[in-house]
Amino acid sequence: MAAAGDGPWLDDAAGRLVRPFTVSNGRTEPTVALDLLSQVMATGATPLGYLGPEHAQALDLCRVPKPVAEVAAHLKLPAAVTKVLLSDLVDCGALTTKPPAFQDHPTDRALLEAVLDGLRRQL
Repeated sequence: MAAAGDGPWLDDAAGRLVRPFTVSNGRTEPTVALDLLSQVMATGATPLGYLGPEHAQALDLCRVPKPVAEVAAHLKLPAAVTKVLLSDLVDCGALTTKPPAFQDHPTDRALLEAVLDGLRRQL
């Protein structure tokens, strides 16, 4: 039985029913350069053509700016797959992206530990 809000793609006993890279049609390289801390946000533009349910979920999550890592955690997908989905949305004008704004040096240990802790809580 799927957990509430997870849709038909997850089963409590079996786990994910669809392989993650099936979601991206086997693609592993995004068309837009994104890192885990890149911020993505919906533009309000309606994407043309068919987008899968994961695209719609990602777009819904990005109504407010979110880092790529947080979107991946919410979608319960690997970061590589999430980057492909998000780049699809950027390509069709539904999302905009910007590099993370760092207050401190980008390799600040406290920041990296906070990101790691957040990811662990989501998994």
